[in-house]
Amino acid sequence: EIGADDYLPKPFNPRELVARIRAVLRRTRESKTAAADALPDILRVGDIELDPATRTVRRGGKPVDLTSVEFGLLEALLREAGRVVTRERLAASVLSRKFSPFDRSIDMHVSKVRRKIGDTEGEPEHIKTVRGVGYIFTLPRTAKTTTS
Repeated sequence: EIGADDYLPKPFNPRELVARIRAVLRRTRESKTAAADALPDILRVGDIELDPATRTVRRGGKPVDLTSVEFGLLEALLREAGRVVTRERLAASVLSRKFSPFDRSIDMHVSKVRRKIGDTEGEPEHIKTVRGVGYIFTLPRTAKTTTS
């Protein structure tokens, strides 16, 4: 638990030492492979593409520059595309704090994300407000959410 993987008392057989080293290396390689397999998939909804591994966002193939909070907010909405995500849930997952009814920071971040992905203020195409509840990332009529 403090960093020791194995123990070999003296005197020891060199073959035993080599075998134990190989076992540790094998376990290390297996855990790295498992970690690489567990990398998150690219989220695509319509013309929005979000890659959690590289923390990049593209709209129509063009990069969108987002802050860390904005990225987390968009990721949370894309993962639940087509479903309402409450302000409470967004505050907990993105800001790591409890939501206060007087806290408008989630609303401000959503406004910034809308602007950066090109949603118009009057009639947003992607992120819609569900009054008194939260936000929904709307699914395009012809496209579905995909991960790759």
